[in-house]
Amino acid sequence: MDEAIKASSLIGDIYDAALDPRRWSCVLERICGFVGGVASTLYSEDSATRTGRSHYAFGVDRRYGWLYYDRYIKHNPLTTAQVFFDIEEVISVADILSHEEFRETLFYKEWVRPQGWVDAASAVLEKSATGYAAISVIRDERHGLIDDEARARMGVLVPHVRRAVLIGQVIDVHRTEASTLADTLDGLGAGMFVVDVTGRIVHANCSGKVMIGDATVVRASGGRLLACDAGANQALQNLFASAERGDAAFGSKGIAVPLATRSGEDHVAHVMPLTSGMRRRKTRSAAAVAAVCVRKAAFDAPCWLEVIPKRYGLTPSEVRVLLAIVEIGGVPEVARAMGLSETTVKTHLRHVFEKTGTTRQADLVKLVASFANPLVG
Repeated sequence: MDEAIKASSLIGDIYDAALDPRRWSCVLERICGFVGGVASTLYSEDSATRTGRSHYAFGVDRRYGWLYYDRYIKHNPLTTAQVFFDIEEVISVADILSHEEFRETLFYKEWVRPQGWVDAASAVLEKSATGYAAISVIRDERHGLIDDEARARMGVLVPHVRRAVLIGQVIDVHRTEASTLADTLDGLGAGMFVVDVTGRIVHANCSGKVMIGDATVVRASGGRLLACDAGANQALQNLFASAERGDAAFGSKGIAVPLATRSGEDHVAHVMPLTSGMRRRKTRSAAAVAAVCVRKAAFDAPCWLEVIPKRYGLTPSEVRVLLAIVEIGGVPEVARAMGLSETTVKTHLRHVFEKTGTTRQADLVKLVASFANPLVG
């Protein structure tokens, strides 16, 4: 009964922090005490660009916090992997790689171990194609590794933290800086559509209208947006139906769809729900549930993490190596950073080459850049 009273009291404090963000540091301290840990943070990161920021924290040394976002975020295996997990799913290091492998990484040796930390329980609160907001509770040697009890305790709190964050809008994963949605859409060179739950087009920008007229990638029928490729069209219609239920249901399904054409050119449709928070207020029509951006793959901006693994059937290990090759460089440097042998890295890299039809590391860099998401600024 004491534990139930503690949990109830803590949940009340969490919602108080939604109204008064100054309370978050104290709430994170209480969360550490309930779950069992020495530090906790509310943060947002982008898995593709390897950037991020801490919004509220407890128990984190400022110097190490600065070092993390300045240097070590790109070496953190959780940064790459966390976007693949469901919203509110509690994970730890063991869900990504073994602790033996983790202790061989540069991230552990140079950033985790010096602080006496050993593990962390994390959960995504909201996410886009490559970005996410999350909460983590970090454990030191005294607390030991994340166990079933810690996961269960974290699981009790995470739904309430997520609601409080959304209510308080303390983290804005999707930057919406334009004065109106229409201005934003018409200012993009890619085809941009706002649709309702049935795929009916509420708004299309100039580029989108040209695409519909060409009818080689997308088309309109009865006022509804359709992909010319049957498989891609079914995926889009499923996403539109999911978007009505908001970010939570939508995020777990992913929001990037590869589009094929008869000419063999790659196109990508990036779909973003409009049914929660600031995005809904930016939408002038209550019928709109999703924004769809359709563009040809082109070498101009880095955003790839959602569509490339689907397009080429890459495994999580292959994705990690691909990202490391793009971000860090050659095989020896990647092996050192990931705590793997050069032979293992070469094996994964060979599989990536085979699946993507490339032969050089430079080709991989170009491939990653070609699947750019124009919604990421």
